[in-house]
Formats: sequence, structure tokens, C-alpha cells
Amino acid sequence: MKLLVTGGAGYIGSHTCVELIQSGYDVCVVDSLVNSSEEALRRVSSITGKTVPLYVEDVRNQQALEEIMRKEGVQSVLHFAGLKAVGESVQIPMEYWSANVAGTLSLLNAMREVGCKSIVFSSSATVYGDPSSVPIPETADLSTTNPYGRTKLVVEGMLQDLVDSDPDWSATLLRYFNPVGAHDSGTIGEDPQGIPNNLAPYITQVAIGRREVLSVFGDDYPTPDGTGVRDYIHVVDLALGHVAAVSKMGTTPGCHVFNLGTGKGASVLELVAAFERASGKSIPTQITDRRPGDIATCYADPSKAKNELNWEATRGIDRMAEDSWRWQQSNPMGYGDERG
Repeated sequence: MKLLVTGGAGYIGSHTCVELIQSGYDVCVVDSLVNSSEEALRRVSSITGKTVPLYVEDVRNQQALEEIMRKEGVQSVLHFAGLKAVGESVQIPMEYWSANVAGTLSLLNAMREVGCKSIVFSSSATVYGDPSSVPIPETADLSTTNPYGRTKLVVEGMLQDLVDSDPDWSATLLRYFNPVGAHDSGTIGEDPQGIPNNLAPYITQVAIGRREVLSVFGDDYPTPDGTGVRDYIHVVDLALGHVAAVSKMGTTPGCHVFNLGTGKGASVLELVAAFERASGKSIPTQITDRRPGDIATCYADPSKAKNELNWEATRGIDRMAEDSWRWQQSNPMGYGDERG
């Protein structure tokens, strides 16, 4: 099966390309390279022994997408492309609506034009807002606290409406929790541009000496150590969840929703401790005020994915920290000057 991976040069997309190729799928990538690196795909090729065709294009260019899908004979799409920083989405909401919502609309229109009616969508646990209880099942009430989350929720509704209108469509919505880690080779990993928005790369950049101290936003939450608790999932487990979704999608049309998480929560300080064990370094922290919109505790009920996709996360936070640290040590400046 020929798969198009939008955003395939990014963090989760590149790791998913590796697992798809190693599972026997043919992959091509569309990526604007705005927040990603062509070098990541060169390294995907070195890991897998397969060249990955890259089209440097924005998903909002419907005509270009149609031409690519026809040329490559694409049968299904995995859609990662988009903007993803919660804080930034509050500052520049219209860019998020354009990239995430208009971009998906363009992609779906292109897919419809070429007769490709199968998609796996990169959604997010942010669609659960501040959950009333944990663990969170897929049937929990949906709400959002920021523009990024709203764009994900709107796209989920768009896909549901599309499937309702045409039973030939298959859409799988994967609600991620908090990806951490890197490929165990240490050759691909998370390489944010500028100041990291995610916790793990900030920790590793402090450990490697690129940053002086980790700010911990609040230590007065109703959690065991007062810091926020999240469901951290190894990026390779997350990538394998996509492989399972693609396999399942071929047999079950309709719209399907799955949480991808471990079902366990870890606090910020617990994650820091795991990175200290992995790196053998003390990671300085400073407690600062809570961030607006942050919640105390959020972790998944992943039982539906286990039952229906035969998938579950197997790597714990120590493995996440070890693999992240291996990546950071091998690539202290990320992809550095080799960025595309």
C-alpha cells in the first residue's frame, strides 16, 4: 500500500515513517519544512534502507497535493502536518486556523478529487479540555481551552461529517497524549526550533548545557508532589499505534477514535528524575507560576486501542528518558546545520 505522510519530516511523522517502512508500506512525504528538517528524512532512509520521496509543499496547495497523489498512486494518508504549540496558538490564532483547519480542508478536497478516501488524523488529548475524571476514555466530554485544541476538535468534526456523508470514507482519529523519546539508534529525535514548547526537549537541552535551568510551572497542584501529571508516551510506541491504525483501517470503513497513551500519569518532577538517572546529571529547576489553562492531571484510558487495534504502549518513562538523552548526546544541536 502506498501511503502519503503529511508532516513526515517532523518529530512524530519521521518516527512513524520508520515504523511504516519497516512494516512493509511504501511511503512518500509532503512537508513544508517550516518546523521540520529534510535531514530527518535522510536519516529515516539510512535507518530503513529505503529512499523516502519528499515533496516540499504546503498542504494548503490543493492542486499540488492532487498532482503528488496521482503521481505516487497514494491509497491512504496519514495527516500530521500542522502547527502544534498551545501557547503560540493563543498569540497567533489565525495562523493555526489556517494551517490546521484550512490545510486539512485542502487535503480532504484533494483526496476526494483523486479518489483516495482513507485517512489517519493526528489529533490530540487537548480535545478533552480539563477532564472531570481520569483515566479519560474516548467517550469523555469534549471541550478545549486554547485555539490549538479548537482546531483539532473542528477537524475531528469535519472528518465525522465527511464519513457520515459518504460511507466509502474511512477516518481514524488518534488522540495523542504527551510524546517523549527518540528512535533507539539516536539518529532521529525531537528537534524543536527556538525555545522548546515541550517538556522533554527542554530538559535534555538543560542537561546538555544549551539552557541553564528548567522552569516548572506550579508546584501547588492537587497531585502527589504538587506538579502537573501527564500521560507521557514513547514516540516509537506512538508511531506503532499509527501502523496498527493503518492495518485496521483497511478492514473497517467509518470514523473511529482511539486514545494513544500509556494509561499512567507521571509528574513533571518524576520525569525530571528519570532524565537525571538517564544522563547522570543534576538538572536544575526553578518553580514558577502556573500557566493559564494548565490542568492538574491528564492521562488516558487506552483500553479501546488495545482491544480493537491490538496495540499498547510498552516503553516506560525511564526508556523515554534514555532514548531522548541518547539522541541529544549524539546531536547536541539537533539536526543543526544539516537542516533542510
